[in-house]
Amino acid sequence: MRLTGLYRYPVKSLRGESLLRMQVDPRGPELDRHWMVVNEKGRFLTQRELPRMVLIRPHLFDGGLRLSAPGMPDLEAAPGGDAEPLEVQVWNDRCRARPVSAEADRWLSDFLGIPCRLVEFAEEEHRKVDPDYAEPGDETAFSDGFPFLLISRASLDDLNRRMGCALPMERFRPNLVVEGCEPYAEDTWKRIRIGDLTFRVVKPCSRCVIPTVNPETGEREGNEPLKTLMTYRKEGNKVFFGQNLIHDGTGVLEVGMPVEVLEER
Repeated sequence: MRLTGLYRYPVKSLRGESLLRMQVDPRGPELDRHWMVVNEKGRFLTQRELPRMVLIRPHLFDGGLRLSAPGMPDLEAAPGGDAEPLEVQVWNDRCRARPVSAEADRWLSDFLGIPCRLVEFAEEEHRKVDPDYAEPGDETAFSDGFPFLLISRASLDDLNRRMGCALPMERFRPNLVVEGCEPYAEDTWKRIRIGDLTFRVVKPCSRCVIPTVNPETGEREGNEPLKTLMTYRKEGNKVFFGQNLIHDGTGVLEVGMPVEVLEER
């Protein structure tokens, strides 16, 4: 098996970027979900409520952030900053973040059509991963809950065959894409190695409406792929596709690296 895809999402729920090489730090992919859009109360905003968010493309430069979107001038946000931290919310977690700038807030509010703010994860903050699945010291930034999401290419190919179409992997927003295994083989893994890094496969990923959003138009397109997933990937009232991972240590990932299953369930 080989690692054939690496994705990073600098701003939570905005467009991702495909990489050939990824630095992994204690929180996961370096600068992944390091920024986030929040409402006036500090609660996170995503494509679940605002599918247009996918039309905004982030670009990183020397630790800073540039945003581009249709019909908007590019916005540049310098790295760092000494603004007073504020409390923000991701699901049930509350953590500290720093506001980026009034200019960034206006830019996002204009494009998304609601008052909102851009915040940056506070470097001194340590957001712990759910202790039901994690070990002491495991942490993440503004992800939904885990540092990594992995999907095998075979699983997506099988889903597309069942639907009779070809949805791109980007709809499912993984960090890691693996080829060379059977469909849904990732469901059976407990621990894997990619290059010099090891990962614990801790929890199936329950899917929301975000995969129904077309990343090219920023609009929802019916009920697929959720409708098809419900016919064979439903457990209780949820559907699952992909696996959440927690990494051990830090290092570098590169497309083409071998993937080894160290332990199965």
